[in-house]
Amino acid sequence: MKILCIGRNYVDHARELDNPVPEKPVFFLKPDTSLIVNNKPFFYPDFSSNIHHEVEIVIRINRPGRNIDQRFAHRYYDEITAGIDFTARDLQDRCKEKGLPWEISKAFDNAAPLGRFVKISETGDPGNISIRLDINGKIVQEGSSSQMIFSFDQIISYISQFITLKIGDLIFTGTPAGVGPVSIGDRLQAWLNDEMLLDFYVK
Repeated sequence: MKILCIGRNYVDHARELDNPVPEKPVFFLKPDTSLIVNNKPFFYPDFSSNIHHEVEIVIRINRPGRNIDQRFAHRYYDEITAGIDFTARDLQDRCKEKGLPWEISKAFDNAAPLGRFVKISETGDPGNISIRLDINGKIVQEGSSSQMIFSFDQIISYISQFITLKIGDLIFTGTPAGVGPVSIGDRLQAWLNDEMLLDFYVK
């Protein structure tokens, strides 16, 4: 099982971090050791002092494929949830300054809390799914799949040119604007449309 993450897939988020808006999907990987499931807590790591939340719509691949035509990409997923792409922003900034890869800031243990999956047929139009993150009851991130630069189908088609997709692979599809730090004691709740799918604490 692979965790594939799309970066800079919302214009406002790219701009808030002073990153260029990509012409093609930008993706990176996290290992399966990054996953947190069943609303278990996220324990703040001692190697960073600036962990940021990035809420994302996550799709799960339901059949193997490679070189998938965009017209058929919708056949390769039928479940969806909300997840968090935790980022050690201080480590990432140092890597960027040196022109180094920055997996160390994204792929660490427990960096990918994952919510409960629902059938995408229950969420309405895949091109207009709202996503929201609340911290301690306050909305901090809010967006919609309609704001994505690259749709789910475009992402699947593009990635599959380079990497064979297998059943159970997860794709984090990018985060809307509003990323920011978390602190010990915070309660994070992530929503798709009006349904809360993820609810956990930072410890």
